[in-house]
Amino acid sequence: MIRTELLSVHYGALTAVRNASFYVIKGKIAAIVGPSGCGKSSFLSAINRMTDLTPAARITGQIFVDGTDVHSSHQDAAELRRSVGMIFQKPNPFPMSIRRNIQLALKEHGTRRRTDLDTTTERVLQDVGLWDEVKDRLDSSAMELSGGQQQRLCIARAIALQPQVLLMDEPCSALDPIASAKVESLIESLRGRYTIVIVTHNLAQARRIADQVSVFWVRDGAGEIIEQGPTMDVFSNASNHTAAAYLAGVKG
Repeated sequence: MIRTELLSVHYGALTAVRNASFYVIKGKIAAIVGPSGCGKSSFLSAINRMTDLTPAARITGQIFVDGTDVHSSHQDAAELRRSVGMIFQKPNPFPMSIRRNIQLALKEHGTRRRTDLDTTTERVLQDVGLWDEVKDRLDSSAMELSGGQQQRLCIARAIALQPQVLLMDEPCSALDPIASAKVESLIESLRGRYTIVIVTHNLAQARRIADQVSVFWVRDGAGEIIEQGPTMDVFSNASNHTAAAYLAGVKG
């Protein structure tokens, strides 16, 4: 579903990611791990062209989503981001009602019938396990929800647009352990329905939920992929000594 070839991300004279060749199979969960500052978030942002919003950013190499080059002249960035949703480290609900958080983007993309809007709202809130918690207060502010509920709402908002891919940049790191466990369980429940790429510092989490893992590291001032493959193979038999030491908790 996603493939990059020799992808590099530059910010002015700084290279954040160098020559990253990566893949993830449709319907699988891929974890990206590595210490802080090794380009994981920059790599993730390049996939759905969020880097376009940073004036100094420059991309070299190629990115394919479902076989289409995301930088093709035929690829509209807004449509790409509808197909490739992004979930950020800190929950970012809109300062409006729970209902409007889900329905605003739907309306912008052409859904107008009240029954369609309400059906989709209930469906995605059911999907993220929020419906029973919020069904009696859909017109209350989303800002009144707990951090974990806000993050699940953000995931519901993303899947309301029926994306193919979900990019998640440390979605549990700002949450307490109970909320984090709920979001992690939600991510696992979405396996097969969406292709998911998750950046995480939590190696145990990556081992629990990911089908495949890519390890980033800094070499000569830029982030590079030093190991990748099926999760159990990478954790138990990494061929790169630095990656093996990091995954064993000895380095990084």
